[in-house]
Amino acid sequence: MTSTSTPPGLARFNTLEEPAALAALHEACASSEWARRLLATRPYTAVEDLYAASDAAMAELTTGDLEEAMAGHPPIGRPKPGDPTSAREQAGMAGAAEELKAEMLELNLAYQERFGHVFLICATGRTGEQMRDAVKERIGNSPEQEREIVRTELGKINRIRLARLVEEDA
Repeated sequence: MTSTSTPPGLARFNTLEEPAALAALHEACASSEWARRLLATRPYTAVEDLYAASDAAMAELTTGDLEEAMAGHPPIGRPKPGDPTSAREQAGMAGAAEELKAEMLELNLAYQERFGHVFLICATGRTGEQMRDAVKERIGNSPEQEREIVRTELGKINRIRLARLVEEDA
């Protein structure tokens, strides 16, 4: 039996007042343009529609919009104090050996010096070693290649965060 009703978490999101909806979207992604685009296409009847809108908005973000989105992400291995989202997403680094944490700090700094922004990866479910290997692999990319990889990684992060937003009980 399939239900045609909107899932409760998504229905709640659809009915939020605009400032509350913008705040919720800003928690998922720091890009104001991305949030504006998602807000403009409410209401959503299915979670997949919300994800599709997110993907479409992400694909159209300018370099400046991407920079704004990246500014909302702390470096890997250094989640924002008191931020359960970044701590949860970076759990793979939490139990890492001090040597790996120190190596990741150095790699983060080298990456940031090369590209002008934090190393961004969808860290959910990844080990510290996998994140280290990814930054080592990606540091040799051109800025253009890296911008598109970042766009893809942000899209993955946004989907995970949107899922949490619409699946949470009221």
